[in-house]
Amino acid sequence: MTDFLLELRSEEIPARMQEKAAADLVRLFEAELAKAGLAAAGTESFVTPRRLALIARDLPAATEAVSEEIKGPRADAPPQALAGFLGKTGLTRDQLVERADAKGNVVLFAVIERAGRPTPELLAEAVATIVKAFPWPKAMRWGAASLSPESPRWVRPLQGIVALFGDAVVPIEIAGVASGRETAGHRFLHDGAVSIANAGAYAETLRAAHVVVDHLERRLIVREGAEEAAATAGFRLVEDEGLVHENAGLTEWPVPLLGRFDPAFLAVPREVIQLTMRTNQKYFACLDSAGALAPAFVCTANIVASDGGGAIVAGNAKVLAARLADARFFWEQDLKVPLAERAKKLSDIVFHEKLGTVADKVERVAKLARWLVEEGIVGATPSTVIPAQAGIHTRDAGSPDADAASMDSRLRGNDGVGMERAALADMAEQAARLAKADLVTGMVGEFPELQGVMGGYYARTEGLPDAVADAIRDHYKPVGQGDDVPTAPVTVAVSLADKLDTIAAFFYADEKPTGSKDPFALRRAALSSMALISENQLRLRLSDFFKTSLWELGYQRGQTETRQAFSKIADALMVSFEGEFVRRQMLSMLNDDEADKAFRALPNANYGIDLLDFFADRLKVQQREAGVRHDLIDAVFALGGEDDLVRLLARVKALQAFVETGEGANLLAGYRRAANILRAEAKKGEAIDPSRHPELVSGSPAPQATEPEAGGMLKRVLHDGTQDRAPFTFAYDPDPAELALADALDRQLPLAEQAIAAEDFAAAMTALSVLRPAIDCFFDEVTVNADDPERRTARLALLAKLVAAMHKVADFSKIEG
Repeated sequence: MTDFLLELRSEEIPARMQEKAAADLVRLFEAELAKAGLAAAGTESFVTPRRLALIARDLPAATEAVSEEIKGPRADAPPQALAGFLGKTGLTRDQLVERADAKGNVVLFAVIERAGRPTPELLAEAVATIVKAFPWPKAMRWGAASLSPESPRWVRPLQGIVALFGDAVVPIEIAGVASGRETAGHRFLHDGAVSIANAGAYAETLRAAHVVVDHLERRLIVREGAEEAAATAGFRLVEDEGLVHENAGLTEWPVPLLGRFDPAFLAVPREVIQLTMRTNQKYFACLDSAGALAPAFVCTANIVASDGGGAIVAGNAKVLAARLADARFFWEQDLKVPLAERAKKLSDIVFHEKLGTVADKVERVAKLARWLVEEGIVGATPSTVIPAQAGIHTRDAGSPDADAASMDSRLRGNDGVGMERAALADMAEQAARLAKADLVTGMVGEFPELQGVMGGYYARTEGLPDAVADAIRDHYKPVGQGDDVPTAPVTVAVSLADKLDTIAAFFYADEKPTGSKDPFALRRAALSSMALISENQLRLRLSDFFKTSLWELGYQRGQTETRQAFSKIADALMVSFEGEFVRRQMLSMLNDDEADKAFRALPNANYGIDLLDFFADRLKVQQREAGVRHDLIDAVFALGGEDDLVRLLARVKALQAFVETGEGANLLAGYRRAANILRAEAKKGEAIDPSRHPELVSGSPAPQATEPEAGGMLKRVLHDGTQDRAPFTFAYDPDPAELALADALDRQLPLAEQAIAAEDFAAAMTALSVLRPAIDCFFDEVTVNADDPERRTARLALLAKLVAAMHKVADFSKIEG
């Protein structure tokens, strides 16, 4: 068995492409080997700025001879079929073999003997195929051959090929470059060609020529060398694994060196200095013993200098000084104009062609951030919120003018809140109005990554409250999984308002994510919003927020005469999530002229359905990753009216803990049996007489309610949600099991409702679990479909009451298993 070495040497490969290229080389090579009937015992790859290499272990000298048998037509087949088979196999009629099949028919077979091929021949073909098909993100043609579009492409001009099978050269020629055993050492530290004896000597031979071919080893050298250089000077390196990878990809013989810069530059914000060093110069930053940024950096040279690197460090320090001088200029110029003045320029920046300018967005976010504080959602420990009944939404009474004024009052905070909350609301609004102002500063123009961060610095320099400055700095957070979630009230209000407004606005403009496309990062915004709500336990009903947001969007984007109409549209869209119903509601509230103007100003009439279904989907993704079953989330969503994420998740977690117990599984089985009976009776047209069982009308869904319903996260429910607590009565002498179930329901249902009202969902599950013995006994001893219509109707009513009781917690029909 023999090892094979392949090295493709070229001009410098961009660092960002190297790691994937090494993996692609292995993948393509192994695929080509498999096509040729070969397999290596192991394959490893190497990459440096100037070479991409691979070693395949233990390959055979040649492939084995194989005999291939191909079944053809019957011997008496038409001449055309025989001619086609002969053309396919390249044989003549007398070379075919006749065999009888199980039915006695004579069938022709072609037996083709394929001799084994020397492995070097197959390797040469494989390498040519790999080079031609290599998936570089960007590739180029070069030389005279580049005039033809068929010429080979490579990331940079190919300069040499080493191809050794054992000690022998595998003859290959690509783009005029012939293979051999000679390669090049380090560009500056080694003169002349480097001859490679075989694959086993490859790494050490190049090491002697000052080339470390293993990219993992170079990363280790960069990481440990940079840490040592900083520690020697009494500093601590700022860890940056991405920078480690990049410096390893820029050097073949990495030598970390410590340099220093003028401490006067430390007057510039720390993030600016670090970003300048990292982005422009690929330098590591250093911290002093107190954790502050030190006037020092670590660069990575690609050479061992005779003067110990002094000249290299001095040159790098000079370049860095120029960069930092530019940054200081931007900083000083930006400080001359207050953020409030800069914010006026946001009206010149288009946010989206359908949604106006950034200034329009800022206006909405400011009002929404204030609303979040004034409603007690952010900034105070919320009092216990009694869960809303499914499908019940109320509108403020009064004239259309009163509706519009009420909405505007809520947005502006004229609701008599206490001074402490009012001060917090003022800061939230102020922070929101200034949060985007740094977009028009010179510093953010140069370093877009610092938006928000620079605004926080400018605000603090202006003497604005720390809470306002912090909110401006952190209002983009969290930007992804693992990012810190803000907890400061002003920051939470601005951050949540900003993210939810972005989602609401793009749904309003009918620019929703589709499939894998999410150009405005709305899915990420939704996950970040849910993280803010969950981490801070915010008692926010999403429908309330989006109704408020929709009104502001319509008010802002519509003409003056449509604003009154939009206060009504906002309520209509969030009351029901069936598009035709929304239209009927609007038309009933507006005259023809108002409706026409309102519909023209509303791009997406399915606003409510789409928004809340979108959040439902995002929540399922988030909770599935957290180990929560998706069917349990569906079971809670199906109740309707539940869009308080804190309460919803508490209910889901309690439900998951319950159904995973034996009692929960048994109760679920009883529920399914009851629901199936009711469903079957509903299909027969059987109906429960409401005059004889009024307790089933007020609180219980009709038997067919266990069928899936359309309408998304919230559904319009036609019952008023109250429960008649009168004891279940019988018009006949009931069986003991019948009476026991009725008594258990009368006793446990109020307890479950009280627990739900107190948001103690575990206690509600416990109250329902007590029903299990009575349910089991009922199904064991009672015939539901009795011959007596009176008994059958009463027993169906009892099962309907059981189903309704369990639907107080969740729609158990959605639960799998």
